[in-house]
Amino acid sequence: MNEKIQVAVGLSGGVDSAVAAALLVEAGYEVLGVTMKIWNGSIDLPAGAKQGCFGPDEVEDIEACEKLCAKLGIEYRTIDLAKEYEERVLGYFRREYRAGRTPNPCIVCNSELKFGFLIERAGALGRGIDRFATGHYARIGRDSAGLARLRSAKDPAKDQSYFLYRLGTELLAKVIFPLGELTKPEVRDIARKHGLGVAEKVESQDFVAGGDYAPLFADRPPEAGDIVDQGGKVLGRHRGLPFYTVGQRRGLGLGAAPGDGGEADPLYVLALDAEGNRVIVGPNRGLFADGLRASDFRLYAEAPQGEGRRGMAKIRQNHKPVPCSFEPGTGGSCLVRFDVSQRAIAPGQSVVVYDEEGYVQGGGIIEEAIGVLP
Repeated sequence: MNEKIQVAVGLSGGVDSAVAAALLVEAGYEVLGVTMKIWNGSIDLPAGAKQGCFGPDEVEDIEACEKLCAKLGIEYRTIDLAKEYEERVLGYFRREYRAGRTPNPCIVCNSELKFGFLIERAGALGRGIDRFATGHYARIGRDSAGLARLRSAKDPAKDQSYFLYRLGTELLAKVIFPLGELTKPEVRDIARKHGLGVAEKVESQDFVAGGDYAPLFADRPPEAGDIVDQGGKVLGRHRGLPFYTVGQRRGLGLGAAPGDGGEADPLYVLALDAEGNRVIVGPNRGLFADGLRASDFRLYAEAPQGEGRRGMAKIRQNHKPVPCSFEPGTGGSCLVRFDVSQRAIAPGQSVVVYDEEGYVQGGGIIEEAIGVLP
């Protein structure tokens, strides 16, 4: 029994965190439900916008959390992190897009807000919090030195370890992921079994309610500019760099370009030129590269003596990990080379490298693709 172990569980109002809380209570932990309040009404989002992580529907999510905690018989608190969210997540998001990069707000939110400020503020509530839990689909194991290591979830379709790779071993030693060994259907079945009101709740798929980033840039609207081919020829106009990312095809308003054999090749975003405020487009083949350079690379596992570093690299959340070699360098740099060329490597996103058992070996921020195919 774990009566004396007090666990703060991050609640979002969805089924995953609700089941995580229910499983912790069932296991005998002393549980405190906590939710970070990040919406302050400062952004003008369209009425009726579909649900997102950031938006006015936060009020409904908090009501769902209150009902859940009342049903489970646990204490519930909200923690206001709107200021921190504005500075750490929204500020980062705007800076990266304006710099012609593709940000990943979920990675920053997890490392700095959920597993940063939220844990800190929950610990300051005077409850003597011993552990922190969330409804993420991920696992934690121990390496040969006894250090806590992040591992991918049992269900590869729901695995969220990519978003959590920046969590270090010291923090992971105090974290619990109750859903790591479960699939989504199993989680919903548990929610129904416990009579949780959120059992059938639809998941939030967007960062911002409605999925339109334009309101986030209302203070300084993005400037329109040229869409050009790889030779610099102007093909059209774009509405602002924040609305484009490497690999994008839709929304360009362009026809296809003549192919090598005379056939028409669809055009894709190959790069964003922040200095020239240009979107550079070209054929699909121009999106493939042999490797990448990363910065701020965090290494969690040493290579066996006398052997090179090998692993399975993931360059975005929905990317299937692929075999690679990687060479961490000085100052947090890392060179990653794929066994087979990969498509749409976007600066600003993260690369995460796993071992054959799904343990995170390391990860960093993608700076550039290398060995782009001609």
